[in-house]
Amino acid sequence: MNLNEPSYENLEYIIEELAKQLQILNASVLKPEDYDLDHYHDIKDIYDMLNAQGQVSVAEINAIISELKKYRKQ
Repeated sequence: MNLNEPSYENLEYIIEELAKQLQILNASVLKPEDYDLDHYHDIKDIYDMLNAQGQVSVAEINAIISELKKYRKQ
């Protein structure tokens, strides 16, 4: 899987991985179908940053979730 290629399959994978990494208990907060490919690279940047950083604080988790909310479909 090449995550540099914007596709719905890749977007779904990234969103699901973000939900796991952020330990989101309510899956409805990050549903892949709520996002479209227009913001693929922005969402992937968050995914890459989170993977590079590893452990995140609660404040960082809240900031990431807030940022992801900006990219949801209206």
